[in-house]
Amino acid sequence: MAVVDVWNKEGEKVSQLELSDSVFNVEVKPAVLHEVVKMQLAKRRAGTACVKNRSDIKGSTRKLFRQKGTGRARRGDIKSPLLRGGGVVFGPHPRSYAYSLPKKVRQLALKMALSSKLKNENIKVLEDLSLDGIKTKNFVGIMQVLNTRKTLIVIGEENRNLELSARNIPGVKVLKAEGLNVYDILRYDDLLLVPSSVQSIEGRFAS
Repeated sequence: MAVVDVWNKEGEKVSQLELSDSVFNVEVKPAVLHEVVKMQLAKRRAGTACVKNRSDIKGSTRKLFRQKGTGRARRGDIKSPLLRGGGVVFGPHPRSYAYSLPKKVRQLALKMALSSKLKNENIKVLEDLSLDGIKTKNFVGIMQVLNTRKTLIVIGEENRNLELSARNIPGVKVLKAEGLNVYDILRYDDLLLVPSSVQSIEGRFAS
């Protein structure tokens, strides 16, 4: 099993923690990660783009001028797609871009994303992330001590003081373990965990 150091808020190593090989030591296949990230982003698309077809345009259906003898094109009504202000042909309409991949593929991709962070030594485990109050300055101090960059923080249970202290800091996101996903893991440089979140992540794949 992989072993990682556990740090405290002062940047001191206090213990070590074993990580399950079945979750944090899986062969990484970029193609699988790509498919899952693409699925997540597709589900986020609003799909609200909409145009007016010929039948949606307000206007008369009277023929603009007679069919023959004018030397001009054979116009129909003013709502023709060929005229300015007319309907749009084959334009977008509201739709859902969401699709799904098999559950086993999604779980495998999540393990691969976690494994890639461990392989690149971008996982840090903090002994405790509790704060006495809502104070961004105190949280920034902890991040500076740990020397983390763009960071995803995964917590095991709700931590309101931490969430509110970190929400205005660019490049930092606090996420509960049950909401952990491939896109967020890959989007951030560092992954900051606490022992309770490690247990929640490993328990997610226990069945």
